[in-house]
Amino acid sequence: MSVSDLLKALLPLILILGLLFGAMMLLRKYSFRGKGKDSGILKIRVLNNKMIMPKKFISVIRVEDKLLVLGLSENSITLLKEFELPEDDRTATATLQEDESFFAVLKKNIGMKRA
Repeated sequence: MSVSDLLKALLPLILILGLLFGAMMLLRKYSFRGKGKDSGILKIRVLNNKMIMPKKFISVIRVEDKLLVLGLSENSITLLKEFELPEDDRTATATLQEDESFFAVLKKNIGMKRA
């Protein structure tokens, strides 16, 4: 096998890998953002997740001026409760402190006092 035969075999491979890399970069640039960042026009933010069983979670999600408590499973998403944020929370930029737990946020938003 000569050098020209080797180049003829590797050139298409390098070209295909380059195209795949370019497609991946475009997809990464124009797709949804990762965890912890606001996404798109609706300003959706996942505040917290709590696993209750394997592959079953309860999530607190902020969508614009609403707070949603969702039940997530492998096959479905169920709206458990929807809250309107008070006016002072709508203007605040930081909605969740890192040291707050899931239950503290839930209790605060459904009007229960902290234990």
